[in-house]
Amino acid sequence: MTTETTPAEAQEAEATQSPYLTVTMDGYDGAAKELRALPATRWRASALRALNSGDMDTFMQRVLHEDDYSLYEDLDPDTEQIGAFAERVSAAAGEALGKSSGPRGSSRSMRKR
Repeated sequence: MTTETTPAEAQEAEATQSPYLTVTMDGYDGAAKELRALPATRWRASALRALNSGDMDTFMQRVLHEDDYSLYEDLDPDTEQIGAFAERVSAAAGEALGKSSGPRGSSRSMRKR
């Protein structure tokens, strides 16, 4: 016997699922902690602007679960450790950072005039 899920049950199940991934971050003193972060595909444009401008604290504030930001501050990671963390987050979501295929060229060949 198959039980069908009502729309209300499906919506409730979706709401209870956390959008965060749990990923390890290494800290300055060699410690490592588990932090919850949004998958790279859910990073907002403002988070990416902060990352691109080197504002790591704002970037982490925007991608980490609000309860985990203080853990990030305690870890006090360097730029390399933040980059490794970002790679782990993207790998956990099945994405590769910076691996966009970019726009495809025309299927027609270009000819000189």
